[in-house]
Amino acid sequence: MLPNVAAKRGPKNPMTDQHKAALAVGRSEGKAVRDYLDALRTNKPKRGRKRTADSISRRLEAIDVELEEADPVRELKLIQERIDLNAELAGFESVVDTSELEAAFVSVAASYSERNSISYGAWRQIGVEPAVLRKAGIQR
Repeated sequence: MLPNVAAKRGPKNPMTDQHKAALAVGRSEGKAVRDYLDALRTNKPKRGRKRTADSISRRLEAIDVELEEADPVRELKLIQERIDLNAELAGFESVVDTSELEAAFVSVAASYSERNSISYGAWRQIGVEPAVLRKAGIQR
């Protein structure tokens, strides 16, 4: 008796070139939207008072003074704060230019919105500015 082995099946209907092109368009539009939204999220302003490089430098100097007389647990926390502040200070030097990402987003946002049924309000709630949506041709 032969074992029950399922026969391998290929696709019943191979994908058409038109279907492949539509998938490629969807991938490229999705990438443009994703990249722009990631940039918005990364550069989203934080709540509260803005820190400056001077205020961070002053705090780093204060940490150095506090470290001299800190107990081991406090020393650990101060060292971590110093690491965090140095990273934040380095972040001030790297300015992210979102103009290219915005241009790519503007060119695909309307068709992406239509294809995925995304409203003006949804774009606004995620943080896309009205001027950008206007440029993209997305109306309320």
